[in-house]
Amino acid sequence: MDINKYEMNIQAEKIELVKMLLDTENPKIIESIKKIFKKAKTADFWDDLSVEQRNEIEIASREIENGEITDYESFMQKHR
Repeated sequence: MDINKYEMNIQAEKIELVKMLLDTENPKIIESIKKIFKKAKTADFWDDLSVEQRNEIEIASREIENGEITDYESFMQKHR
C-alpha cells in the first residue's frame, strides 16, 4: 500500500472517530476511550519485545544478581 494512501486512510479514520466521539452522550464510551489512550501512553516496552529478547534480558538480570559481571575497562582491554 502506498504510504500516502495509508496516511489518508488513517486521517479519514481519525475524522470518523472524532465525529463519533462528538455525537455520543454516553460517558462510559468517553471514559473507555480515555482509558485506551492512557494505557497506550504507559505501555510497557516489555510487551513489544520478542520472546528471545525477553529471555536474554532475564538471563542478564540473573547474571547481574549473581555477581557475574565485568567492568567496562576490563571488557575493553580484552577487545583492543
